[in-house]
Amino acid sequence: MSQLTSTATTIPSETPHNRAVDWGYKIAKLFPHVILIAYSVLALFPTVLIVMNSFKDRRDLFRVPYTPPIWFSLENGFEILNLFSTKGYEQVFSRASIFNYFGNSIFVTVVALFLILMLGSMASFALSEYEFKGNRLIGLYMAIGIMIPIRLGTVSLIKLMNALGIYNTQWALIFVHTAAGLPIAVFILTEFMRQVPTELKDAARVDGASEYRILFSFIMPLVRPALATVLVFNMLPIWNDLWFPLTLAPAGNVRTVTLGLSEFAGQYKTDWTALLAALVLAMIPVLVFYTVFSRQFIQGLTRGALK
Repeated sequence: MSQLTSTATTIPSETPHNRAVDWGYKIAKLFPHVILIAYSVLALFPTVLIVMNSFKDRRDLFRVPYTPPIWFSLENGFEILNLFSTKGYEQVFSRASIFNYFGNSIFVTVVALFLILMLGSMASFALSEYEFKGNRLIGLYMAIGIMIPIRLGTVSLIKLMNALGIYNTQWALIFVHTAAGLPIAVFILTEFMRQVPTELKDAARVDGASEYRILFSFIMPLVRPALATVLVFNMLPIWNDLWFPLTLAPAGNVRTVTLGLSEFAGQYKTDWTALLAALVLAMIPVLVFYTVFSRQFIQGLTRGALK
C-alpha cells in the first residue's frame, strides 16, 4: 500500500521589503514613459505654438503668444476667441506664388527621391551581390559621403551647374540632392540586401529572370522597410533645404517653399503672421509623408538596430 503524502504550498506573506521591491519595479517601468512623454511635449511645443499663432494678427501674436485662439469652456464648449484671425493665410495666398513654390518643391523632392532609390538600390545590389576587386573600397568611399557635408563644395557646384547650363533650374537642385542622398541610401540598402537569402536569387536565375528583374521584383519588395527609411531620411533635408535653393536656383519661377518664405521676412519689417501661416502649410506635406511611411520607417530602424 502506497503512502500518499501531500505537500502544502506556502504563500509568502507580504512584507515591507516585498512592497518596496514591488513599488521600485513599478517606478522603474514608469520612468521611461515619463521621459518619452516629456521629450514629446518639448518636441511638439514649437510646432503647436506655430500653428496656434498662425491664426492671430500681429498685435495678438506679440501680446498673448501662448493663448490659443480656440478655447474650451464648460459653459460654451469650444468657442473661438477674438484672437482668431486668418489674415496670415490670406496674405500668403494673395502676396506669394505659394502654389508655384509648392509645385517646385514637390517636383524637386519626388524626382530626387526617385533617383536616389533607383540608383541607390542598383549600387547596393551590385555591392551586396557581386564580389569584385575594390568592392569594400567602393562601399567605404560611399560611406565617406555621409561624413563630408556637400555644402563645402558650393562654389564648385555653382561652376559645374553653369558649365552644364542648368543653373537657376530645378534640375540643378535635383542633381545635387540626389548626389547628397546616395551615400546614406547605399549604406542602408547594402546591409539589408545582404540579408536576402541567396537561394531565392539563384532560383530566380534558374527560371531565367534577369538581374534587373531579380532586383526590382524580388529584392526590393523584401527590403521595403529599408526603402521607407531611405525615403524619410532624404525627404526631410530636401524639402527643408534653404542653402541650395538660395545658391543654385534663386530665380522667382523656380523657387521652392523654403526660399519662397523669405518674401515675408524683410530687412526692416517681417510679416510674422504670414510667415507662420506659410510655415504651417509647408509642414503639411512632411507630416502626411511621415504618417504614410511611419510604420515601414520604424521597422527599418528596428531591423537596422538589431543588425
